[in-house]
Amino acid sequence: MTLTERILLDETPIPLKVAMRHLAGAVSVVTAGIGDERTGATVTTAHSLSVEPEVMVVSINLSSSTWAAISRYRHFCVNVLRADQIGIADRFAGRGGLKGSARYDGAGWSSLATGALALDGALAAVDCTVQDTIVRHSHALILGSVRHVVSGEPGPALIYHHGTYGSS
Repeated sequence: MTLTERILLDETPIPLKVAMRHLAGAVSVVTAGIGDERTGATVTTAHSLSVEPEVMVVSINLSSSTWAAISRYRHFCVNVLRADQIGIADRFAGRGGLKGSARYDGAGWSSLATGALALDGALAAVDCTVQDTIVRHSHALILGSVRHVVSGEPGPALIYHHGTYGSS
């Protein structure tokens, strides 16, 4: 049965969340804050908006500590994870119950131009200052002016698809 036939026969709408699980996404950790107010989140919603000028976009839940830190400090860093950095992705996704600055334990970090932290060994780290925010419903789209980019060693990227991690 084709997708069109399934849509026509099925009167129960498929939630957007279920449909989006079919889309594989690169896994990044967005970091923000300074000192004990450091926090961050694992996302699959970070990407470049433009390269001239250099602007990044991230989507962050308004109820998260990451949103509060980005709002206060007006900076964030997108850390593109390698395939072997699942533990870091899990920590920043809140698995294991770690919160705030405790999520940074067990890995090396470097402060970049804005004060946001870059993960040592990430495929790339993109340091940004907040240029603009668009708040809609449960999330904010945050546009960031790129201030500094660190490129790591090439390798397979960590991806997320149908509730599991994989590699590119």
